[in-house]
Amino acid sequence: MMEMKENVMTKIDFITAAGGGIRMYAGDNLKGWGGTAKGIAYTLRTVGLADCVMGSSSMDFASEEGFENDDDARELWDEAIGIYNWEVNGVAS
Repeated sequence: MMEMKENVMTKIDFITAAGGGIRMYAGDNLKGWGGTAKGIAYTLRTVGLADCVMGSSSMDFASEEGFENDDDARELWDEAIGIYNWEVNGVAS
């Protein structure tokens, strides 16, 4: 009898800056794009958030990906995490 292995890469574990927003991946699968903190938090609530999330270098060079400043993608992500933590975990960040 063959055992079914659970896919552990089902939650958001990788992000990139793209088109003035953030693309979110679970493994190799694109799960969503958000241009607002609320939109990103919605995807995180819907798909789930892995214990460890890695970011591409595009997050550090966000001005090359449609953001006004290089820090803007990271700030957008941090704002979305704050919303997610409040809505899911009841914790203000």
